[in-house]
Amino acid sequence: MPEADSASFSARADTILGIHWPTRAPAARFVQAEAWLRYAVPALLATFLACLAGLTALHLQNQRDELLAAASADLETFTRLSAGALAGRVGSDEAAQASLADLFPAGALPAGRRVLIVARGERIVAARPPLPAGAETLETVLGEAEALSTLGERAGVMRLALAGGDTVFAAMRRLPDGQDRIAVMQSVEALTATWTGRARHQAILVAAAALVIVGVGLAYGLQSRRAKAIDKVCEQIRQRLDTALGRGACGLWDWDIPRGQIYWSDSMYALLGYRREREFLSFGDVNALVHPDDGDLYSLARGLAASQTAVDHAFRMRGANGAYIWLRTRAEVVPDVTDGGRHLVGIAVDVTEQQHLAEASATNDMRLRDAVEAISEAFVIWDTSNRLVLCNSKFRHLHALSPEDAQVGRRYDEVMGRGVLPQIRREMPETDTASATARTFEAELTDGRWLQISERRTKDGGYVSVGTDITNLKRHQEQLVASERELIETVKDLKRSRRTLELQTQQLADLAERYLDQKAAAESANQAKSEFLANMSHELRTPLNAIIGFAELMASELYGPLGSARYGEYCADIRASGDYLLSMIDDILHMSRIESHRVRLARREIAVAAAVSNALKLVSEPARQKNLHVAVDLYPGLALLADERALQQILVNLLQNAVKFTPANGRIAVRARPAGDHAHLFIEDTGIGIPKAALARLGAPFSQVETNLTRSHKGSGLGLAIARSMAELHGGSLRIRSEETVGTIVLVRLPRPTSEHLATVAAEDAGQQTVAALREASGASARQPQPQPAGA
Repeated sequence: MPEADSASFSARADTILGIHWPTRAPAARFVQAEAWLRYAVPALLATFLACLAGLTALHLQNQRDELLAAASADLETFTRLSAGALAGRVGSDEAAQASLADLFPAGALPAGRRVLIVARGERIVAARPPLPAGAETLETVLGEAEALSTLGERAGVMRLALAGGDTVFAAMRRLPDGQDRIAVMQSVEALTATWTGRARHQAILVAAAALVIVGVGLAYGLQSRRAKAIDKVCEQIRQRLDTALGRGACGLWDWDIPRGQIYWSDSMYALLGYRREREFLSFGDVNALVHPDDGDLYSLARGLAASQTAVDHAFRMRGANGAYIWLRTRAEVVPDVTDGGRHLVGIAVDVTEQQHLAEASATNDMRLRDAVEAISEAFVIWDTSNRLVLCNSKFRHLHALSPEDAQVGRRYDEVMGRGVLPQIRREMPETDTASATARTFEAELTDGRWLQISERRTKDGGYVSVGTDITNLKRHQEQLVASERELIETVKDLKRSRRTLELQTQQLADLAERYLDQKAAAESANQAKSEFLANMSHELRTPLNAIIGFAELMASELYGPLGSARYGEYCADIRASGDYLLSMIDDILHMSRIESHRVRLARREIAVAAAVSNALKLVSEPARQKNLHVAVDLYPGLALLADERALQQILVNLLQNAVKFTPANGRIAVRARPAGDHAHLFIEDTGIGIPKAALARLGAPFSQVETNLTRSHKGSGLGLAIARSMAELHGGSLRIRSEETVGTIVLVRLPRPTSEHLATVAAEDAGQQTVAALREASGASARQPQPQPAGA
């Protein structure tokens, strides 16, 4: 394998048997930071606890301040509203007490709130709820040093410490219609009672969370110490396992079948010469290293999917130096208890040397068998127990044995009992000292062949038998005589064949000469026909122009009235017939020019939309008279590389046919679509259609669908022929699909102005100019007719 491939397998894995250790992160930077994290996590937990306690305390303090600020604003508003409600209702002590009882019945005031009405001399005339005995002045309730009694309304809401130790918010306001004042006090302890309960609950929650976090931190520390110890043990196990695998020339595999990931041990990488780069290898990476002749991992995966639980497979894998190494893999499917998947776990042993020895032995054995099979003699070896060791096909054929009869390991009597022994005619005496252990004899077979059979004893007590075919030696003379007779007959046959060949050659030459004469005559007749049609067309155009002109002159009554209205109708009919006959003559003349190859195209880029629009103008009046609906669907910006007049003639001929053969209130559609370097023009109609039998000959000159007896539409039958010829001159084609009573679709395929087509047109124009110049220089232009434009 190239070095670039080996680089893709280099890195260190933090797994053993392909299993992740929980404390090892897959990324290298996390592994490096693991020791630091063991100390950073407890510090982070302590910092988190401190921040949690501080934020909780700050949150509770903010809640208490917001509560007291809202209570202060509420107390000031309450005092102002109460002063307004008591206006004019405090005239005496009893009235003041009654007014407070009406305004604030029992249970109406918030907890810890007290309302006082203070008269002159700081005397309290009414209180709700009632004051304890002995509290008759404001100084007694608030204390001597309080500034509320002095400042009054200007003090606003003040926080006061009462003589009994309670802390209250107090506010005072003068009644609108008297000298009395109203004082309102709110106990701070009553305000903060709910907040105190919530603060207690939050403190309990924070303490519980702190307890849990401290426990988690302690558990983390213990687990970190234990994981560190386990890592050391696992590292020792991995090193010992890699050492054992490396010494044993084998590697460890762990194939995660559902995920397609494969883990290799370090010894496996060393076995193949690669370096580790990723912890796991993908299924495709490993499969690409398997020799293509040894199957692939896909077949192994399919076998495992078929409930196969054990694998014993030998295959070749490509090493880092590009050479293939034979591996024998023994593995077993192990379920993964963590995710329920399956792992194929096993070892791969390097059996390259054993495989090479087995291959060499098999090669030598195959060479021996091939050599035995290749010799022309019948060959067989028997062991000391008279059991068959080896024989070739000649031996089986000699004794009429099938491959099943001559199986290795069968005894001599069992094998020969199934075959036929040849008849011994003559035994040849041995002249050497080994005659006691060898013999040679000749045998005649039933098919007339002769064999010389030689038997020799082997050193281990068996013997080998070789039968040589000597039929050729005995019948050599007969074969020479027969060959001489066959040679004489062959020479005679060759002489007869030569005379026959010379006769056939002469006949072929005569046929070729007659073919050339007939071809020249046909071409001359075709040329004469084209020239005759052209001459006739020119001769007919002159009188027709006169007929059309005089008919138009008579119809206009330029020199006076004709006398009868029918004469005007006759003149119109004469002119229409002349126009029709003139169009037929033009078609015949144009067709003759095409057949005589006198049409020259001036191709350029033409917009399809403009060409279709110009063609539709010429058929719009007949289509309107028949109330035909004409639909146009063109691809935006589509252009053609064509001769403008030729393209116009193609479109006009096809559209005229569509209008002619479509009944009234029918439909005609013109579509254009790009098709690679060509464009497709479709002319569809809902006309009478064309029979299938007539489609094959349609498009030939003077060919029409209707016969002379059934014709209901006028025409020369050259419209489709001219359109098809023009399309083919452009390098395109014309095809027709039709069904009777349903309609017809005509497809015209023409080239688009691509760079390749433009270069071809430029080369053709240059070639035509060169040919024209050569003709002019040689005087040929005076003798040959000049090509004319497509629309002339």
